[in-house]
Amino acid sequence: MDKDEIKQIIKEISNSMSKKGYDPVNQIVGYLISNDLGYIPDFDDNRNKIATLDRTLMLESMLQDYLK
Repeated sequence: MDKDEIKQIIKEISNSMSKKGYDPVNQIVGYLISNDLGYIPDFDDNRNKIATLDRTLMLESMLQDYLK
């Protein structure tokens, strides 16, 4: 999976969580730190979507964008 695919999935999950009133940044950070899928609400198949992503690749992608 490439960086653009990771970014697209994270954006989909983030938008979905925002629509339901969640703070996607806090939820995704909680998941990345703990590896607990409970941080990701199950609606819109969000848990399954994020579970397909490698957490290390997610962090690498985010850090690369941050350091640009």
